[in-house]
Amino acid sequence: MDRDWPLVGRGEELRSIEAAIRSGTPHGVLLAGPAGVGKTRLAREVLNSAERRGAVTRWVVGTEPSRGLPLGAFAALLGALSGDPTALVAQASRVLVADAGDGPVVLGVDDAHLLDEMSALLVHQLVLHSAAVVVATVRTGETVPDLITHLWKDGYLDRLEVSPLEQRQTGSLLEAALGGPVESKTVRRVWQITQGNALYLRHFVDGEIEADRLRPVRGVWRWSGGGVSPGLTDLVTIRMGELAEPVATVVDLLALAEPLGVRLLARLADPAAIEQAERAGLVRAGQDGRRLEARLTHPLFGEVRRARMGVLRARRLRGRISRAIADTGSRRADDTLRRAVLALDSDLEPDRRLLLAAASRAGQLCDLPLTVRLGQAAQAAGGGFEAHMITMAALNGLSRPAGAEAAALAATAGTDDEVARATVAQVLNLAWMALRPAQAEAILAAAEARIVGDPGRTRLMALRALFDGQRARPARAIEAATAALAAPDLPDESAALAATGYVVSLATVGRADELADATARGLSSAGRSAEFGYVRFPLLTSQLTGLRLAGYLREAADIAYAGWESVRGLDLPALISTVLVGDITLAQGRPVSALRWLREAHAGLERFGEAGGFEHVCLIPLGRALALTGDLTAAADVLARLRTRQHPMVLFLRPDLVLSHAWLAAAQGVSSEAITLAHEAASIAATTGQFAHEVLALHTAVCFGDRSVAGRLTTLADRVDGPRAPAAATHATALAADDGDGLWAASDLLERMGDPLAAADAAAQAEAAYRRVDRRGAAHRAAARVHRLTERCEGVRTLATSTTVQPLPLTGREREIGGLAARGMTNREIAHRLVVSVRTIENHLYRINAKLGTGSRAELAEVFHEEMPVPRPTARDDHDL
Repeated sequence: MDRDWPLVGRGEELRSIEAAIRSGTPHGVLLAGPAGVGKTRLAREVLNSAERRGAVTRWVVGTEPSRGLPLGAFAALLGALSGDPTALVAQASRVLVADAGDGPVVLGVDDAHLLDEMSALLVHQLVLHSAAVVVATVRTGETVPDLITHLWKDGYLDRLEVSPLEQRQTGSLLEAALGGPVESKTVRRVWQITQGNALYLRHFVDGEIEADRLRPVRGVWRWSGGGVSPGLTDLVTIRMGELAEPVATVVDLLALAEPLGVRLLARLADPAAIEQAERAGLVRAGQDGRRLEARLTHPLFGEVRRARMGVLRARRLRGRISRAIADTGSRRADDTLRRAVLALDSDLEPDRRLLLAAASRAGQLCDLPLTVRLGQAAQAAGGGFEAHMITMAALNGLSRPAGAEAAALAATAGTDDEVARATVAQVLNLAWMALRPAQAEAILAAAEARIVGDPGRTRLMALRALFDGQRARPARAIEAATAALAAPDLPDESAALAATGYVVSLATVGRADELADATARGLSSAGRSAEFGYVRFPLLTSQLTGLRLAGYLREAADIAYAGWESVRGLDLPALISTVLVGDITLAQGRPVSALRWLREAHAGLERFGEAGGFEHVCLIPLGRALALTGDLTAAADVLARLRTRQHPMVLFLRPDLVLSHAWLAAAQGVSSEAITLAHEAASIAATTGQFAHEVLALHTAVCFGDRSVAGRLTTLADRVDGPRAPAAATHATALAADDGDGLWAASDLLERMGDPLAAADAAAQAEAAYRRVDRRGAAHRAAARVHRLTERCEGVRTLATSTTVQPLPLTGREREIGGLAARGMTNREIAHRLVVSVRTIENHLYRINAKLGTGSRAELAEVFHEEMPVPRPTARDDHDL
């Protein structure tokens, strides 16, 4: 497949080489590195650059066939030459520089380790006599002609080691080649497989695109995983060389189960073959604690060997490894899990106890696909209720509707406690995955009436806390959670569920200062739970919601990033963590950066659909980020979808959903509608007792210009934890009083809280207040603050800041109507949108045109275009996205 692969991630090397060439001292550069690392591409770029500056360039390549011919590498350039060797080299030198005139000659010598002796002598003489600047490449580990070696050892050539691309460089190259953003998980996996080898990377990408495993999803390139293309397989096979059977066994064992302790590997393969594989560069040994471990030197070796390994051979070798791990009596972490995974596809008889123990461990680690696989194998081996329960819980965590599994689980339940556990699994699946909360709640209520003994009763109480918390019934959830968490000998599974309901309720009612202890208990319990280890992610979502609402934004960011780092190898957990980082990044006033995180998460969540509510949680901030960055059509589409298809088990976020609609209206320039929607969000929050949500909603209205909510925010500041409520009350009070100094103080509070977008709004309002009382110095100071904060917000402007950056002599209502007209809406459409008469719109437009000196909608659009938010694209954050 033809694809333009630009030179990315080699800026430092390129600058060093070009500096050496321009200075003339030394007389060139020797680029050394492993095969496929990009030496040739880099050398070619150097010659192209030199040619653009007027140099005469030559290019030769050392090859195995030409190695046996005198001046074989130069044959194509020199044509037929004759004479004794000394004269021949001098003659060749004159031919190479013949048409250069007074300009420089730059000679590229690719694979200089394959030069014949006379070609090496020619290069040596060209350098020594300063007849040409040489850019040569050699492969590390190969024997290089002595004359070439002496050139860099004697200082005539600079030796530069060309290393494989780092992960970040690989991501940049992928995005440049593919022409769009690439999912961070895909970047990481592709880098791990190719190890930054540019040649492997190109073959890998082309093969995976052709196989339709690497493709754009919702605008983001994602790799779904799979095999290795035939072209790349052949390339790697050539690199590995022919493997004798004893060495092939070593490589295959590691391909199936690396890393393996060297002692364990020696029980499975010939020690001499292990040493031979190491000498051949196929295997490397390294210390891990006190154990010496063996690994393949490149991940693609394992990919290729697995692809070409017969089914029977693979089953036999996996069985041998699994038995050997058991026989050594190793006590390393997760050896049980390794044994079970190997045994699944081996020739061993299923071991029910091993499979059940491994499924439990996989559940604790939140590797849910593996938990399902092990759990189902344990069921088939006679694992009974426990195997069914672990499997059902993992299916819930993967957001898969599982009615048949729920029925099978209920059929195996015997005691009241097992009935309660089965009920928990069934209710979770019905409510979150099947989107049938009414039926789920009816089943829960029936079970609560039937089961009165512990621990079954407390299990249902914990589920009730989670259910009510997610359904925006915080008072009931707190009551149920408090009772459940106080119960003696509360099972970890129940503690995790109860803590999640407790934390989401504390978060929304405004008790953020209690979140840390409650979250810590829930995380501890989830970490020990085989069934509900995945609950840590809804738990973290709830904690971060509370911290965001309270204004503890730096603390929230630290937790979100740490969570993302901890689950990078897992699928759904990593996507949820990506949503959380995007949400907090948005709250910190960086919508352009947030949009990248949220788009990536949205692309990954596509295959999970609506089940679980994770896509719903992602789309709420995504809609707001799109609005703030000016993509109003996409924002409207996202929010329209949310409005009509709300997930019934994330009702605690409904005020946030309405606020995203408010931000869209604000981005469209309709301030009155934006304020109305912010009040709607506040009303929903107040009705459900979610006072932290109410604070944010009312403060958003203040940022839009609402002067009517100072009293309510002042009251809420006394009952809601965190810095946001008092800062919002200060902001609202100052705006109501048109107090420039008070608005300046509010801006300072909001900036120190970590919300530069709201701080910029307050500063813009301060600037307007100062101008109204002719305090020009203070107004200029406030305008400068707005500019500084807007830069921190990645250039994004809001209703308030746009008037400071490019003020127009219009009232707020005139600005609103003029903005809609500038976007092409007719007078009748504007009147319908703002619920006024067409005559009113006409009168306003007459005054707007008189003030601005415009005479048509086209001219009006030109004026308003200068004001519209235009976000600046930003570089990648300091993470591996």
